[in-house]
Amino acid sequence: MLNRHHLMLTAPINTALRHMAGPMILGIVAILAFNLVDTFFIGMLGTNALAAISFTFPVTFVVTSLAMGLGAGLSAVIGHALGQGKHQEAAHLATDSLFLAVLLVALLAGAGAFTITPLFSWLGASHELIALIHDYMLIWYLTVPMLVLPMVGNAAIRATGDTKTPSLVMAVAGLINGILDPLLIFGLGPFPEWGIRGAAVATGLSWLMAMLVSLYILRHRERLLLWRLSARESLLRHWRALLSVAIPASCTNMLIPLANTVLMTIFARLGTEAVAAYGAASRVEAFLLIVMMALASVLAPFISQNCGAGNPVRAKEALQRSMRFALLFQLAIYGLTWLLAPLIAKLFSDDPQVIRLITLYLHLVPIGYGFQGMVMLLASALNGVRASSISFLFNGLRLFGFLLPGAWLGARLGGEQGVYLGILLANLAAGTLAWWYARHRFEALCQQRVQ
Repeated sequence: MLNRHHLMLTAPINTALRHMAGPMILGIVAILAFNLVDTFFIGMLGTNALAAISFTFPVTFVVTSLAMGLGAGLSAVIGHALGQGKHQEAAHLATDSLFLAVLLVALLAGAGAFTITPLFSWLGASHELIALIHDYMLIWYLTVPMLVLPMVGNAAIRATGDTKTPSLVMAVAGLINGILDPLLIFGLGPFPEWGIRGAAVATGLSWLMAMLVSLYILRHRERLLLWRLSARESLLRHWRALLSVAIPASCTNMLIPLANTVLMTIFARLGTEAVAAYGAASRVEAFLLIVMMALASVLAPFISQNCGAGNPVRAKEALQRSMRFALLFQLAIYGLTWLLAPLIAKLFSDDPQVIRLITLYLHLVPIGYGFQGMVMLLASALNGVRASSISFLFNGLRLFGFLLPGAWLGARLGGEQGVYLGILLANLAAGTLAWWYARHRFEALCQQRVQ
């Protein structure tokens, strides 16, 4: 505990961020692999099963976005309390917030379980697919609180400066899921053959392991989990503090798939090849930005603790150093991506037009990933100082003020290349604005949040 307290508040900034971000890369890769493994094994059941699981993605994303927002809120309020040296207050915040997280998700899951057929029929699923979706989603809804507890609980653990333990928990959960998937889907050995239901059960069991480990660590190692809730007045105050960050953070998470849906309609007007190329390139993009996602994840608790401890200058310096690193690192990644783009494109398609468009995308758009990374870092830092509404505005401006209008205009003027240039220019503009805000406004905002 003392070493982590020193790491967050007094250790050299570069050392602290590097020490915290390294394990987070493992955790993010584990989460990405978690989804890929599920999709891979379910795809072996046939086209209908793969289509059914694809229909569930928008719904499951809403629930996980809520959980991520609650985690961001808890990380911010706990980090602030720990920075002030108020460990008991942090424990009450964690306990009250975890209870609220489970309550909200349980209510949402309960409503979802009773509306599976009408909801997915409205989304366009056929009667044949509805049966498969029901088999999967009913189990998913029943077990999703076991996902929310480790997601939110791990955010509390990260707020203490420990990023290694949450990443290991998620990596082991992903491994358990990967082992159980084929056993329960296909009925290997003594296991029952449950098909798509087996995938949901495997996921639920992996969540159960992650939940038990996270709660044990919070209770016995971090001493951040109490046996009872706070008194009514304190409970409501803690919930207000949590939701003031969590609601805008959850909405921010939901902006991205919404913008991607609109962007996909722009590509659809350019032809099937353009849609296929964008779908493949966007998957590559997720891996090219893993380091930025990891750094953004650890920046929030780092800044939260330092603002709580009355160190706004250190918080601002951490943000600016992270932004400079984003530019240099993503520039290096771009050079490698530019060289490998034709080979990467051929991994996704053998259609010459699709290969050409993927290559063109990877030659143009990643130039701006460093600037996109700066927006991600600023958004995380704003969550850390409990100003997630400003984070929401920045992300909304990048997506709906710059990116979508730029892509639409680019499509009209220059086809696929015009869209790619529109995306690039949007990231450059948003990143430049984020850099200006970090230099000229962030320290004053952090100072306001000291008390």
